[in-house]
Amino acid sequence: MADRTLRGTRIGATSLQGEEGVKLSPRRGVEYLTERGERFTVLFDADAEPPAEWYEQKTGELGFLDDEAGRTARTEFEDKASSQRTPWDMLVERRSIEELEELLDERLQLLRARRGTKK
Repeated sequence: MADRTLRGTRIGATSLQGEEGVKLSPRRGVEYLTERGERFTVLFDADAEPPAEWYEQKTGELGFLDDEAGRTARTEFEDKASSQRTPWDMLVERRSIEELEELLDERLQLLRARRGTKK
């Protein structure tokens, strides 16, 4: 039994199968353009429909296709970003700045009283 053991291999960690005879499917590079004007290429299958937007792997920036579909996606993205309401926008819709300042003063007084410090 001892003469049959495998030495020097990590079973399951490395493949013993080579890439010999493996035929990859045809691929094509698709270019994306970021806000800063930088271009990056992503490889897709030749038959695949590339998405209109893609995040660059190195910087994390959002890039859009440099064609009509990409321009449409970019305008939709900008419209969506500009129409999103922030929590501050929603707060100002419910209360005036004066009311918010009063609430802030009340909360600060409460916190200072709890800590034992004065203004």
